[in-house]
Amino acid sequence: MDSWPFSSIWLIDFEFNALPGENPNVVCLVAWEIRTGQKIRLWQDQLQQSLPPFSVGRDSLFVAYTFTAEASCFLALNWPLPENTLDLYTEFRCLTNDLWPFAGDGLLGALAYFGLPSISVQEKERMRELIMGGGPWDEEQKRGILAYCESDVDALYRLLPAMAPKIDLPRALLRGKFMGYCARVEASGIPIDFPSYERLVTHWDRAEDELIHQINLDYYRPYRDRHFRHMIFEWYLVRNSIPWPRTSSGRLDLQSETFERMAELYPKLSPLMELRKTLGQMRLKELPIGSDGRNRFSVRPFAARTSRNQPRAREFVLGSAAWLRGLIKPTPGRGIAYVDWEQQEFGIGSALSGDQLMQQVYSSGDPYITLAEHAGVVPKGATKESHPHERGLYKELIIATQYGLGAKTFSEKIGKSKVEAETLLSDHKRRYKKFWTWSDAAVRYASLHGRLWSVFGWVRHYRDMNEKSSRNFLIQSCGAEMLRLAIILGLDAGVQIIAPLHDALMIEFDLRQEDEAIWKMQTAMRRASEIVLPDFPLRTEAMVVRYPERFMEDRGRPMWDLIWSIVHEIEKGDL
Repeated sequence: MDSWPFSSIWLIDFEFNALPGENPNVVCLVAWEIRTGQKIRLWQDQLQQSLPPFSVGRDSLFVAYTFTAEASCFLALNWPLPENTLDLYTEFRCLTNDLWPFAGDGLLGALAYFGLPSISVQEKERMRELIMGGGPWDEEQKRGILAYCESDVDALYRLLPAMAPKIDLPRALLRGKFMGYCARVEASGIPIDFPSYERLVTHWDRAEDELIHQINLDYYRPYRDRHFRHMIFEWYLVRNSIPWPRTSSGRLDLQSETFERMAELYPKLSPLMELRKTLGQMRLKELPIGSDGRNRFSVRPFAARTSRNQPRAREFVLGSAAWLRGLIKPTPGRGIAYVDWEQQEFGIGSALSGDQLMQQVYSSGDPYITLAEHAGVVPKGATKESHPHERGLYKELIIATQYGLGAKTFSEKIGKSKVEAETLLSDHKRRYKKFWTWSDAAVRYASLHGRLWSVFGWVRHYRDMNEKSSRNFLIQSCGAEMLRLAIILGLDAGVQIIAPLHDALMIEFDLRQEDEAIWKMQTAMRRASEIVLPDFPLRTEAMVVRYPERFMEDRGRPMWDLIWSIVHEIEKGDL
């Protein structure tokens, strides 16, 4: 640490509380500058000042654990964010990714990993409960809360020297910067049509029962007493000649991702898939919406092993059933845009592998249709609209190649024979040899050395070799890094980013600045892809929604219309 180029190094921790969907109410701050020994301990009434009590410029480094929380307090106090942040949470995740399941990746887990003392879990929970209660607190409680806050700063003081030799500082600072920018995204929130939300909540229990009843009828009633009966669904699949992937134990694979992919191949399954997501992932009444009508959620950056964000589906209006996104509605004079990279993972794989033929396929505009053309499955000039099934087939082929699926599993996913699946996979391996050489090399390296790392040094360890995850890790992690850079570049350009997704960003703008905002966001995303993939920028496209329209994807509209028809019948007294 002595060689780090900062005149001051601040260890920092805030305590705060917040109601669901609201920005934080700051309770106290403790900060410790370790070069001089200066300590700052401030209660909430002492924090109401226009500037922070320390320099946040380029000569200072701020060290925290899960800095997004601290950054949210900076924003709540209208303080500028520090220019340099080291987040020990992100660095601990990177250091132990898939190696340390024993005590978790929170502050106490990191201390335990290094054999350092800490307060007890019970004490931490007791104090958090006191703080989240919101007060008022007597003088003894205030002293206790400040002491608890200081104990986290003391823990950082013990943890930092243990971790410092293992920290790749330039890349760590980029990760720390992103954690602060996540707080800016979370503070904005997503605009919600609150009157419609209140109507849904009021009638939801009855609407849900009627929804199950109506959709059940088309699938031989697999839901009985709100429980999904595997045997009945399996009977439906057999009667409709739909092959379905199975787990290693032979049971139907009913994971959400599997259901989504099968619904793409067999669109008649879409209503049942949306019903399952609605019942399984969504708690409508628990969606955190603030008093300003905005859905605020935790981005949960770096939560996935690939370093992708993982917002909790129940907290995130964009993370659950597709129909729920219809609640997103810009306010008067405003608009939103959903800007995504086109076929991002295919583009990343072709660039990282250096497979020029794959790069040409990506540059064609629709790689799935182009692949089908190359195989002679569709005529030249085919489109997504003219050959949706064939396009879906080759989309599944790309997923299979990226995850290293065998012919048997792939055949189940596409509803073809094993021989047909083997033919598709063999043809892909023959045409795109360079991609497969690169992909196989990643698997071998992970097997021999027990780890892989991304362009910017995010490490994934492999205690038990998993071919699927090692084959896909480099693509997924580079996509995550691309998204992080796009958020940083976009916010710095003045774009209001209100939500990150897997390969997309949602932005909000004044309608008078629509073109400028979208151009800035697409420019930032193009630049981010160029940084991660030199000389191979990825394309983006934007879906724009202007007040009084609402955000609605085609796949969510049928369920949205059905649910509202049910609500209208309930309100009329017909149900």
